[in-house]
Amino acid sequence: METEEQSKNRFQSELEFVQCLANPNYLNFLAQRGYLREKPFVNYLKYLLYWKEPDYAKFLKYPHCLHMLELLQYEHFRKELVNAQCAKFIDEQQLLHWQHYSRKRTRLQQALAEQQPLQQQQQQQQQQQAPPHGNAV
Repeated sequence: METEEQSKNRFQSELEFVQCLANPNYLNFLAQRGYLREKPFVNYLKYLLYWKEPDYAKFLKYPHCLHMLELLQYEHFRKELVNAQCAKFIDEQQLLHWQHYSRKRTRLQQALAEQQPLQQQQQQQQQQQAPPHGNAV
């Protein structure tokens, strides 16, 4: 039976490990050292899929790791990670995604900030045009 302290330590260790999976260079390191070919390690990766559940995923700082965890379930992907060029390509794609996401998010926030005064003005106009309440016949 696992004690509460052991459970906390396991949770923290698994949380840290799952988040490390977002780093393609770390995945390349694991692949080059043969971990991704070992059946017990592959089974461990399958076990870690519970992190996709919302009750656990909410603790992740790097949710991209869940996509990598999903890809690691496929043998072909695990084999390709031995190649440093594969890891480099994934790393570059992540950077491009984050850059695009940041720009898109900034534009969205700006658009929302511009819309708020307009919406408030429209609400005020609607309130001024509405008949007063309480004088119903």
